[in-house]
Amino acid sequence: MGKKKLHGLFALMLAFLLVLSACSGGSTGTSSNEGSGSEGNSGGEETVEKETIKIGVLASMTGALEAYGKQTVNGFELGLDYATDGTGEINGQKIEFIVEDTETKPEVAIQKATKLLEEDEVDFLVGSSSSGDTLAVLPLAEEYETVMVVEPAVADSITGSEWNKYVFRTARNSSQDAVAGAAAIADKGVKIATLAPDSSFGQDGIAAFTEAAKELGAEIVHEEFADPAATDFTSNIQKIIEAKPDYLFVVWAGANSPWNQISDMKVQEKGIKISTGAPDIAALSTMNALVGMEGFTVYYHTLPQNDINNWLVEEHKKRFNGAVPDLFTPGGMSAALAIVEAIKQTDGNTEADALISAMEGMSFETPKGKMTFRAEDHQALQTLYAVKLQKVDGVDYPVPVLIRELSPEETAPPVRNK
Repeated sequence: MGKKKLHGLFALMLAFLLVLSACSGGSTGTSSNEGSGSEGNSGGEETVEKETIKIGVLASMTGALEAYGKQTVNGFELGLDYATDGTGEINGQKIEFIVEDTETKPEVAIQKATKLLEEDEVDFLVGSSSSGDTLAVLPLAEEYETVMVVEPAVADSITGSEWNKYVFRTARNSSQDAVAGAAAIADKGVKIATLAPDSSFGQDGIAAFTEAAKELGAEIVHEEFADPAATDFTSNIQKIIEAKPDYLFVVWAGANSPWNQISDMKVQEKGIKISTGAPDIAALSTMNALVGMEGFTVYYHTLPQNDINNWLVEEHKKRFNGAVPDLFTPGGMSAALAIVEAIKQTDGNTEADALISAMEGMSFETPKGKMTFRAEDHQALQTLYAVKLQKVDGVDYPVPVLIRELSPEETAPPVRNK
């Protein structure tokens, strides 16, 4: 019997005991106005407080992806505030969220997720920053029959080979990135080399990009995978130069980015154009040598034009000393918005089967516009952005300037969980 079924049985037994106690004249109860005779509680009826909905958020609050974890958590908190009009409640139920640091280590992610499920008895899991951490936790979502909203991990296998029915993803996946990245540079006869970390994130990202680029007629002349914790990329970049591609397409995440060494080794001066997904602001600050580069991005705060994004930008500035939301802030917000919408759809029922039924095919508004959980694999279809890096007055890093929006239909990835 699943955890939530046991909880339901316990609640039924408790309710029966309370009735017996009331009949015998005892004082046990959960009334918030006991004995007050206040308006709305006439006839001796008790006002029963509804159970708090608990959400466990797994994020890299330390480690190589610390910045991503903090962006996600900030966005999640803002999302709950927006969705509940600042009350922290929905359908009369309080919403509580508990953040646990995975340290960007899969074994720690398992420990923290187990704690959230067994000790905190959360109704949802959210996370995490690392695809490796997330893949380690997916089986627990199934074991404990708990819906997990994946954000911001992108490995295709999360909604592919390792997927189970409890997994929903508001983050885009590697294939969505790949479609956007390939559309920017791939064409018949174009020679492309790739660089990525040797991790689930990097391997899945390059596999998806290669598939999309080849469909457009491009030739992949070299694939280079670097140590995810590397700080020296000299040998990796030298191999790419020797392959003589027309483009180098880079998939990377984390503070130890290769951009400075790509510039120092004068890759572009050797006739190799650089393309990538425009990263977070910290990484953009290292990309001044790449002004003019065309690629794509998941988010930059000036790109989406809608009321939710306007609210996010202004509220984020108020709360965080004038700072604008970064790459993964809207993802955290989107995860919160999806959960609140699901709770509305089920009228507060947090049983997994009810939530899954409501969330499959569910559309909800986000800072990036409308997202929809595809019924087949629970991947959120969403807008991405084709951009060009440009210098903008008053900004000390290259800014992603919109070329065009890539629609949810245009970036819809293959279904890979069959």
